[in-house]
Amino acid sequence: QGIVAHVKLIPYVPFEKILEDCKKERFPLIVVLDGVEDPHNLGAILRTCDAIGANAVLVPKHGSAPLTATVAKVSTGAIDYVPVGQVTNLTNTLKKLKEEGYWVVGAEAHESQDYREVDYKCPIALVMGSEGKGISRLVLEQCDFRVKLPMVGHVNSLNVSNATAILLYQIYNDRNPI
Repeated sequence: QGIVAHVKLIPYVPFEKILEDCKKERFPLIVVLDGVEDPHNLGAILRTCDAIGANAVLVPKHGSAPLTATVAKVSTGAIDYVPVGQVTNLTNTLKKLKEEGYWVVGAEAHESQDYREVDYKCPIALVMGSEGKGISRLVLEQCDFRVKLPMVGHVNSLNVSNATAILLYQIYNDRNPI
């Protein structure tokens, strides 16, 4: 109708900058999303990351929701405070994080321990899988710990943004006891 808008793309933060910024923290926390494609889930995860003080989110270059207006809206502004890095290869990225002293914790229902049993007082890379397939095999192989959320109801899974929120608050509570 005769209206044109010029909008700026939401920039990704280089992985190297995220690593450098995390060195300032005693126990940095990076959330790694393996194939989360729903922009509403990405936005909700960013919102929780901001709420608990996570240092960054990493997403793969392919097979992930891009940083869009929908992600920004759902994040209610958290996208402006939580750095999001885009990496080419999650497996290699996790190897690099391990070299930097991170423990890689993957949310996986099978062959896993209860999420409340882990000591999170160390640098953590929390890996969350895609909405339908979970964590890919090669990424799962990089996990030092596999944690699960106990499920006693009739459904066997939670939405990835809800599961991420529970795990992030467990990490927060472990690091910040009352």
